[in-house]
Amino acid sequence: MRTYYCNEINESKIDTEVQVCGWVNKIRDHGGVIFIDLRDIKGLVQIIVNPDDKNLFSLAESIRSEFIISVTGKPRSRPKGSENLKINSGKVEIVSSSISLLSRAETPPFQFDDDVNEDSRLKYRVHDLKSMKMQKNLIARSNVVNIIRSYLSKLDFLEIETPILTKATPEGARDYLVPSRVNQGEFYALPQSPQLFKQMLMMSGYEKYYQIAKCFRDEDLRADRQPEFTQLDLEISFTSQSEIISLIENLFEKIFNEILQIKIDLPIQKISYHDAMDRFGSDRPDMRIPFEIKNISEIVKDSDFKVFSKPASENGQKVSALCIPSAAKLSRKDIDNYTDMAISKGSQGLAYIKCNDVNDIEGGLQSPIIKFLDKHTIEKILKNLGALDGDIIFFSAGPDSLVNNVLGSLRCKIAEDKDLVKDDWKFVWITDFPMFDYDKETKKWKCLHHPFTMPVFDNIKDINIMPNSLLSKSYDLVLNGTELGGGSIRINDIDIQNEVFKVLGLTEEEINNQFGFFINSMKYGCPPHGGIAFGLDRIIMLLTKSNSIREVIAFPKTQTASCSLTNAPASISKDQMRELGLKNKEKE
Repeated sequence: MRTYYCNEINESKIDTEVQVCGWVNKIRDHGGVIFIDLRDIKGLVQIIVNPDDKNLFSLAESIRSEFIISVTGKPRSRPKGSENLKINSGKVEIVSSSISLLSRAETPPFQFDDDVNEDSRLKYRVHDLKSMKMQKNLIARSNVVNIIRSYLSKLDFLEIETPILTKATPEGARDYLVPSRVNQGEFYALPQSPQLFKQMLMMSGYEKYYQIAKCFRDEDLRADRQPEFTQLDLEISFTSQSEIISLIENLFEKIFNEILQIKIDLPIQKISYHDAMDRFGSDRPDMRIPFEIKNISEIVKDSDFKVFSKPASENGQKVSALCIPSAAKLSRKDIDNYTDMAISKGSQGLAYIKCNDVNDIEGGLQSPIIKFLDKHTIEKILKNLGALDGDIIFFSAGPDSLVNNVLGSLRCKIAEDKDLVKDDWKFVWITDFPMFDYDKETKKWKCLHHPFTMPVFDNIKDINIMPNSLLSKSYDLVLNGTELGGGSIRINDIDIQNEVFKVLGLTEEEINNQFGFFINSMKYGCPPHGGIAFGLDRIIMLLTKSNSIREVIAFPKTQTASCSLTNAPASISKDQMRELGLKNKEKE
């Protein structure tokens, strides 16, 4: 039906008969000549319909935006001054000799260049997907997947699918449950990840596994979350953390080179979890921001200012500072807004020093706390932070987690407000995460990653004796403040695995009910192995500079986990309910 795509029509095709097909992007009548911008998946080409052929012209007059047509004709050079160098076919136009109307279209619900709200775009998603922006995003997504498959295939990875209907296991979020018709009263769970299956594949001798996997989590949504999402999942036997990191770095080097023609710096910087929290207030630091947090506890612990000296001297607490370059001219309103933000995160307030002249301690600094600090302490603070004239310093004191949260959030907020975030790509590995974290609400230990991560220990008894001090063999990859994915070296010893389960407070009965199939599989041999998983949607979102992962998914869900196009989820018939052994709970 077509001989060329629209963007393939160029000067080499002049006076050659061609046939193109696509959607009418725009149509206009200029002085008795009809111009049609025809669009297909590859691009645009301009069609000319002259009035000489009355039947053809009459047909063209009936054509509207988004009609689907086939055009036969011969390309010619556009008149001088009318070229459109923004498109590949912009130097030529096709003089039509015949047009076939393949499909009519009603008036579109909106134009692609309109400022349309997301609700309308999702409701009319089929139309929205025709836009060049959405096509560009989904083509980029397909290209990235192809790069991944090609790269891993050449390294002898096997693409193996794991079950979608599986058993509910505790993985942090709520499961999506599917009732069984055959086994009434029992339920499948949709997988939150292929974690256990990929580890069992290692036990089965498939030494290099990967999958572009669909995962499901019933959780509250935000810009970078969906109830169903896609991840690149991989696992390797007989490997090490450094080998996995190197493999992933080379993969991202390839993706960025082929998709964006950008060379990323390798090796990627590695920072421990502890240092990341101390220096950036986050385990997902945005390394483009040109300033970081400094722990000044040692400087102020002997100060007479108890607001600083008390937390600086206590375990689990600290005093930290954030020096913002050239920001001393922040208004009172700006500072009040940042103070309100700090208070919303649990702080009592937000101390600050404006540095008008760092060499004049008595007259060159503005601060409500300056009178409580001696000159020597102030000098040491300024020197430690590298403060210069025109800078402003913010302080936070209290529990480590509070200080990290306050100054980490402030760092990102001020950088965004003052346009201090560099337009760049900055990767960082975060390593050496704590193995466990204590949940004060449930009064139980939980894993910071998952319970199959290998802890770092000298003696297996340490796992239960000192869970608060154990690190794990884990690693997350972060790009521009967004976590792309994470992984770990896995536990391959039943005794270690059971010790971890015990720390989590699981009884033998609970272990057997939830993970019995996995533990039994380990009994027949389990090689050392490790892996990693990446959120594909997030990667594409960043590569295309989209505001949400909904912009890089063909048919996404809304913030309420519903589909505006199909109106899912929806009720089912009474017969279907009966077959599944389900009943609607009567409204009280």
